[in-house]
Amino acid sequence: MILSDFSLPRYKLFLMQPIVLESNQIRVVELCASRAWLIPATPFETIDQRCCAIEIQIANEQINEARTLIKALAVQLEADLVLLNVKALNVERKLAVFDMDSTLIQVEVIDELAKRAGIGEQVMAITAAAMRGELDFNQSFAKRLGLLKGLSDEVLVDIAANLPMMPGMEAMIVGLQQRGFKTAILSGGFSYFADHLKAKYNFDYAFSNQLQVVDGKVTGEVVGEIVNGERKVAYLKQIAEQEGVDLECSIAVGDGANDLPMLGVAGLGVAFHAKPLVIEQATHSISTLGLDALLYLVDAKSE
Repeated sequence: MILSDFSLPRYKLFLMQPIVLESNQIRVVELCASRAWLIPATPFETIDQRCCAIEIQIANEQINEARTLIKALAVQLEADLVLLNVKALNVERKLAVFDMDSTLIQVEVIDELAKRAGIGEQVMAITAAAMRGELDFNQSFAKRLGLLKGLSDEVLVDIAANLPMMPGMEAMIVGLQQRGFKTAILSGGFSYFADHLKAKYNFDYAFSNQLQVVDGKVTGEVVGEIVNGERKVAYLKQIAEQEGVDLECSIAVGDGANDLPMLGVAGLGVAFHAKPLVIEQATHSISTLGLDALLYLVDAKSE
């Protein structure tokens, strides 16, 4: 017999995958039952074929262990499991900020530029190590940028026109805008591409690095302060203050180690199709669905 302690904090556990399997629901219930998290007569709520949720209870002293167990189960099920405190569900979120490369778009632009310069593998290896948190972001950025010296600016036009969007990106941004969100791109990539996305999808803000071009050629020089993890946090706070939005009402989404600071500061930080280190350290992650899965978390409310 499962007894419910109504003094325990309540959480909503979301199960998401391209088609939610009943067998995965059973596995989630089994985990919750084994840890006495279940609330009697509280079944899964089906949102649609990709998402369902169940309300559970977890003692404060168990929450870190619970998140670890839930992350491990998500890997086993090849599904997404997102655990949100029910108090957070009723927060009226009004600001969402996003990394660009490998988050809003499916590529790292600096790698695409490097391929056109004939040094793709060299730069891609540096990018991958930086996103895994193995290299200092500022130093790796300056090194990669320096290798692009002499690249024609005609390449920028072509790449911008053919950027592959992340699945669910357009549905997500339209959905957030319809819900009254202010939206921003906070990117360690380049302003030429961030500004292109800002204009095309009506983002309210875009902050990124300037790619200096002189006489039609990329100079390879860093211009101004590099937008690293700390700068992303500063921009998030700046936008929130400017819009009169409490940080608790903000959402941040990213995939790389340089996104972890802003994921930690935002009221809801989500690691999206992220590197293993980022999934491990972030509180929430989505890895099986597109960006529009974020709307499930935005729309969720507690009774």
